[in-house]
Amino acid sequence: MPDFIPYELIMKKRDGAEHTKDEIEYLIREYTKGNLPDYQMSAWLMAVYFRKMTSKERAYLTMAMAKSGDMIDLSFIKKKKVDKHSTGGVGDKVSIPLAPLVASYGVSVPMMSGRGLGHTGGTLDKLESIPGFRTNLSETEYKEIVSRIGVAIISQTERVAPADKKMYALRDVTATVDNLDLITASILSKKLAAGPDAIVLDVKTGSGAFMQRFEDSKALAIAMVDICKNAGKDVVALITDMDQPLGEKIGNALEIEESIEVLKDQGPPDVVEIVLELGGWMLVLGEKAGSLKEGREMIKKAIANSQGLKKFESMVKAQGGDPLVVRDLSILPKSSVSKEVLASKSGIIVKMDAREIGISALLLGAGRETKDSKLDLGAGIVLHKKVGDRLKKEESIATLYSANNEKLEKAKERFIKAIEIRDKPPQKRPLIFETIKM
Repeated sequence: MPDFIPYELIMKKRDGAEHTKDEIEYLIREYTKGNLPDYQMSAWLMAVYFRKMTSKERAYLTMAMAKSGDMIDLSFIKKKKVDKHSTGGVGDKVSIPLAPLVASYGVSVPMMSGRGLGHTGGTLDKLESIPGFRTNLSETEYKEIVSRIGVAIISQTERVAPADKKMYALRDVTATVDNLDLITASILSKKLAAGPDAIVLDVKTGSGAFMQRFEDSKALAIAMVDICKNAGKDVVALITDMDQPLGEKIGNALEIEESIEVLKDQGPPDVVEIVLELGGWMLVLGEKAGSLKEGREMIKKAIANSQGLKKFESMVKAQGGDPLVVRDLSILPKSSVSKEVLASKSGIIVKMDAREIGISALLLGAGRETKDSKLDLGAGIVLHKKVGDRLKKEESIATLYSANNEKLEKAKERFIKAIEIRDKPPQKRPLIFETIKM
């Protein structure tokens, strides 16, 4: 591969020209190795921030970042390998029941997930509330479990997409995080390095989403679909609602409870609907269903006959967790104190700001204010009412759980501000706004 002069590449992007594949690969390779200093990469990132990238450049950048470390080879598994990614939200525990439901039909579901930061929860933190559950598996263990069980949900290893970790830290301190090109490359470099044949994307929109405006969420979904197509992956993206929390339970152990309730056919309607839609598409891309309709019916069946629950139990056991959790939720962590939030007046709930409720859960101890914050795995919120529900004055809207009363009081104040009650019902928002296949 030819060598380039970084100064010239920075100038090229500063002036709005399009990079070649070789140029982008050079920048990422040299920065990962430590040969390109932070100040030059910062200048290039800022040039990208203002000048943007073409779809080709985005694809080149994503693959260069993916190839900066280990590309996990799952080709020895002959089944179709389908992953799912969500851009994150409040109460979004969908991956936990979804992965075993899809795997129960013989589709391999190799899933690398993240931890929570800020107002959004993390799949790994939720799973680690199950006693003994391990997410930090070695690549060898990961491959063995996916091959034998058909599903594993693990943390990203240090050797997967190291360029992304290094670049994200730089973006975080140079005000270049919120750029569509860099966001898509960051998300998908890790996903593509994990070895899937196909990906189903759940792009959230609304107050609790990374992209709050529908137009921005759609642009992100289109960009991600385009990159996956360029990388030779089958892909479908759904734009789904995150203007209020998903489901009724928010917090790590609480969301494991709700995930098991979904698998037992006792889950809240909104979570079940998202699981059916994403699961249906995963079965289509996994070549087990001929249509979305057929895929949805198969997921319904896997819930009704408990085959998804059995696969979840197998995954928990394979990753060191206590499989008793599927029969006895009392083994999950519980917070010691709780407080009811009562309605200040009668009326109809017209707003439950997902971001503010997510921050309430964080204040209770369910989320992290910094990467090093210690979680209270039993902390969280149980919602008794959702948007559109009618209630009377002094009726319970939610129960908050935490380790101490001081945290409860701070979280309660924040939660109350997130709720709006009026006399007239709100305009109904769709749960699924759009499906993008391109």
